[in-house]
Amino acid sequence: MKDYHGKWLKAPELLLFEVEDAVATITFNRPEARNALSLPLLTEMRAALLEADDRLDINAIVLCGAGKDFCAGYDLIQSYAGRGETTTHGNYSYRVATDRFDDDCWSIERTQEIALVIPSLHKPVIAKIQGNCLAGGTDIALSCDMIVAADDARIGFPATRANGTPPAHMWTYHVGPQWAKRLLCTGDKISGRDAVRIGLVMESWPAEELDGAVAELARRVALVDQELLATHKRVVNLALEQMGANTIQRLAGELDARAHLSAGPRRTRFKQDMKEHGLKEALKSRDDPFGDGFVRLRED
Repeated sequence: MKDYHGKWLKAPELLLFEVEDAVATITFNRPEARNALSLPLLTEMRAALLEADDRLDINAIVLCGAGKDFCAGYDLIQSYAGRGETTTHGNYSYRVATDRFDDDCWSIERTQEIALVIPSLHKPVIAKIQGNCLAGGTDIALSCDMIVAADDARIGFPATRANGTPPAHMWTYHVGPQWAKRLLCTGDKISGRDAVRIGLVMESWPAEELDGAVAELARRVALVDQELLATHKRVVNLALEQMGANTIQRLAGELDARAHLSAGPRRTRFKQDMKEHGLKEALKSRDDPFGDGFVRLRED
């Protein structure tokens, strides 16, 4: 695998990269951690996506997760651990995201550069979602060109209850302002089946049929010439740009950093629980008041 400068990288350790019939399948491969996003995983994802975009034997890309989940979000243990200052070249002081507003903005923007590479690709990317697609997992999935989910997939951003706002904001462009506010102001999850009804994902299927449905969709997309696929994707993305999508990503990152400065009781309690009791207790304290935290749409 090589990066966009043509430099060859080492083989990926945290994801799988497979190509068959002009379709590249990139699989997050941390099932034991529910495919939580670490900086090494994001870096490998970006390199794999650029590799697939560069290769002439690939027309379409499927992004998915190994095991029960697509992606349960950012690796919070790593995120709250901070950054060391000792390097092989000496001891330096680095930005610590929680210290200053600008440092937090800088950190978020660097992560955005990795996570938001998907819209810049020339080839279409299909997200295949099963199990949990939460928090940072939605940053990735909602940046893809098409999203297909299992009926019982769980999609949402529970961290908006105490931790911040999504630093990659495509929610409004998928579901409109009211549903975006409904989901973000509660941090509630929605099933894959109901997500179709509000436009958050394109299709949902019974879990046992998901692989076949995505494979058939990717096969059909890959039948079209690369030049045409790039044209179709880019004209739609240019329309999103005209609706302010690129600007909103920058503002979402800055507003997430602003939200991190909140001294409100829920965020203060979360940080205290993380420090004194660890991640599991912090999440339990944050989420228990919301019950199972699901949006349920009425049947017609």
